[in-house]
Amino acid sequence: MTANKLRLGPLPKTETVKLTFACPASLKADLERYAELHAQTYGKPVDTVTLIPHMLEAFMARDRGFRRKRGQSGQLSRVSRSEGMSG
Repeated sequence: MTANKLRLGPLPKTETVKLTFACPASLKADLERYAELHAQTYGKPVDTVTLIPHMLEAFMARDRGFRRKRGQSGQLSRVSRSEGMSG
């Protein structure tokens, strides 16, 4: 990862399903800061609601235990795991 890129790369276009969750105020503030940095890095405004699913997907894709269990029970429904992620 170079100094001018973030672990979460440019965001791909995706079909969405609405999901609501609650988080601590400090996490919301960090997500807002990350969204600002992402927009500066890639030159395209993005809000925290758009970032969250991509961040969760990147986290789950890198979780060895989850990948191992997923391999035993079948693939998740996501078409492409690496699209839009750098790392």
